[in-house]
Amino acid sequence: MFLDLTQNTQHNVYSYLVGGISPRPIAWVSTLSKEGIANIAPYSFFTVASCNPPVLSVTQVNPRDKANKDTLLNLQATNSCVVNIVSEELVEKMNQSCANYPHNVSEFEAANIESVASIQVASLSVAAAKVRYECTLREIIQISDEPGGGKVMLLNVVGIYIDDNVLVNGYIDPTRLNSLGKMGGDYFSSTKDKFVLKRPQL
Repeated sequence: MFLDLTQNTQHNVYSYLVGGISPRPIAWVSTLSKEGIANIAPYSFFTVASCNPPVLSVTQVNPRDKANKDTLLNLQATNSCVVNIVSEELVEKMNQSCANYPHNVSEFEAANIESVASIQVASLSVAAAKVRYECTLREIIQISDEPGGGKVMLLNVVGIYIDDNVLVNGYIDPTRLNSLGKMGGDYFSSTKDKFVLKRPQL
């Protein structure tokens, strides 16, 4: 099968994108609404956009009704968030925070997620998250306003919390972080099975 998207854009390509581009890291993004309600939601369209300056990229795929999700609305209103990294023991609470709660309901409370105050931003952090990136809004790039279209949230990293237990010789040890990845459908992947492959030297 080959899909020529230059000739026919009616195909639902979402499943082919998320099914083939996997596993993807999960940004569990916590924000604060202008009314003071703490929100948290996972996003798997997530990566590092720049290291100097430190910038993260998180993309909202527009819902079918084209309304922005709470995370983007809150980020636009308050200009700050925390990107919490999801370790395997947090998967159930992370998944529960996906539920379609009303705007005035805090997922922290609804999913019984223990929070802690952040250091440099107003948004709450997940207390059990072993790595947390405190961020301010840099820019929102709108690729498309249509359902399924993307809005890219570029986030300036202003502070990083790292649990001492995941540090080895000053670096984050992936075996101790044990982060999760998102795959197609309802599948997730763990990072328990790992191997080392050195870069070739010329």
